[in-house]
Amino acid sequence: MTDNPAHLITEAIDRCLALAATWPAWDGRPIMTDGANVWTPSKAARRVQDHLVDHLAEVEALLAGAVPQPDAWHGRMVTLESDWARFTELDLDEARSRWTRLGQAYLNRYATAPDAWDVPRDPNWTLRQIAEHVAGITWYAEQVGELRFGDSARIR
Repeated sequence: MTDNPAHLITEAIDRCLALAATWPAWDGRPIMTDGANVWTPSKAARRVQDHLVDHLAEVEALLAGAVPQPDAWHGRMVTLESDWARFTELDLDEARSRWTRLGQAYLNRYATAPDAWDVPRDPNWTLRQIAEHVAGITWYAEQVGELRFGDSARIR
């Protein structure tokens, strides 16, 4: 049996948290990507968390034999008023607590159903494909990237 696919998610969470640890240095100016997307640390944190919650609910529904509830997030295409808030050390601590607990929930849930990881679930993805997709949460954190105090430029 292969390694629990949810480990990909916990590794992605670790990467997101490493980037987020630099976000208290954000100077309040928007970070533009792809020429049209506005990013702030709080927006990236919101998107990481929403993605983790959304797909965990999908996994639970699929394992229960239910139809997953479609998400109604506005996603990255909108920037909420709350996204403009400073990202403080306490915000990082809250993210660390939430994201690591969600990662552990994925690990635990996948561990209970190893025979289900690769079962076709058309029109949905397999559980393994969902884990691989969720591991892409690093994309949201990378839109803000690694920040330094006194310099709004991301470290490349």
